[in-house]
Amino acid sequence: MKWQRVASVREVAPGEVKSVRVSGIDVALCNLAGSFHAVSNVCTHAYACLSDGYLEGDELECALHGGRFDVKTGAAGGGIVTEDLRRFAVRVEGDDVFISLGDGDAGEEV
Repeated sequence: MKWQRVASVREVAPGEVKSVRVSGIDVALCNLAGSFHAVSNVCTHAYACLSDGYLEGDELECALHGGRFDVKTGAAGGGIVTEDLRRFAVRVEGDDVFISLGDGDAGEEV
C-alpha cells in the first residue's frame, strides 16, 4: 500500500472538510473531532464537490441537492442518494495526514 501526504493536521480543523487530489482522484478529507476520514469528493447523485457541502456530526451533506453520506463508512443516507461513496484509508504521522494509494493510478479503497 502506498501513502501520499495530503495535508497537515492544522490545515483541517475539527468539523471541517478539505478537498485534496490523490493520483487524479478528488478526495474529501474530513476531520471528525481529530479523527480523519477520506471519501470520494464527488456526490454519487450528481456531479458536485462534497467539500463544498456541510459536515454535521459524521455526515457530509452535498450542497447541490442535500444528499447525505456517513464519512466513516461512505454509506448513502437514503432519499436522493442511493449509492455509497468510495472511501480511502487515512493515517496521521505527527502533523502529517496521509491517504493510501493503490499500485496504479487509482486510490485504494478501504
